Amino acid sequence: MAVDYFLHDKIWFEKFKYDDAERRFYEQMNGPMGGPSHQQENGASTILRDIARARENIQKSLAGSASTTSSGAAGDQNELLSRISHLEVENQNLRSVVADLQTAIFKLESRLNALEKSSTSHQPSSVPPTQKVEPFSVPSKKVELPAKKSEPAAAEEDEDDDIDLFGSDDEEEDQEAAKVREERLRQYAEKKAKKPGLIAKSSILLDVKPWDDETDMAKMEECVRSIHMDGLVWGASKLVPVGYGIKKLQIQCVVEDEKVGTDILEEEITKFEDYVQSVDIAAFNKI
Repeated sequence: MAVDYFLHDKIWFEKFKYDDAERRFYEQMNGPMGGPSHQQENGASTILRDIARARENIQKSLAGSASTTSSGAAGDQNELLSRISHLEVENQNLRSVVADLQTAIFKLESRLNALEKSSTSHQPSSVPPTQKVEPFSVPSKKVELPAKKSEPAAAEEDEDDDIDLFGSDDEEEDQEAAKVREERLRQYAEKKAKKPGLIAKSSILLDVKPWDDETDMAKMEECVRSIHMDGLVWGASKLVPVGYGIKKLQIQCVVEDEKVGTDILEEEITKFEDYVQSVDIAAFNKI
């Protein structure tokens, strides 16, 4: 770093030290006490030699750094030139590839144009007026006879066409197929009628409330369970405290919606007036 600094900025910051040394040396040489002291002369001469040696070393170091920097710059310049030449070669290769692609595209376009022209030239010619062409039509089973056939043969052919040899069999087969189809439909309808439908059921949780705390809850539950209906099944039950020592009967049942309604069930339970005060539906869920 110091060498580069001296190369670019030629400033000697510590020159005042050497100037002071030279000034003291000349003062000692020219002063009144400079004659008798031989040791002082030797010291001054050594200082001058050191100064000269230091200057030489500095100059050598500066020269060496300049040579190294010049060699480094030359190396960088050579590398840059080599890279530029390499890029030029690559550029030439890319240009050749692009030229090949352009020629290939041009050839393809020419071939396509030739194929289009050939397809237009090979289109089917127009149909002669004497020939009848029916596109997308089902071919007829009848075969036209040549015009040179005699009239008696043509009359025999007409008579054969009038005779339907297989008409009766086709009608019989159609009737049998219709009978089989009707029989299968009838069997399917009977099977579907016999199949049981989906029965809609509901799960109901009832709150049966007594009159007071002296009501016999066991007897009240027995009365409720004594109700029997088609589509009614009683489930679990429990006593739930209401307050002031009064408990209500909470009982669950499953009913068929078409056979048992909630209104009929409440009416049947409230018939036991000695035990039941009221009936409420606590929960109602479809099954």
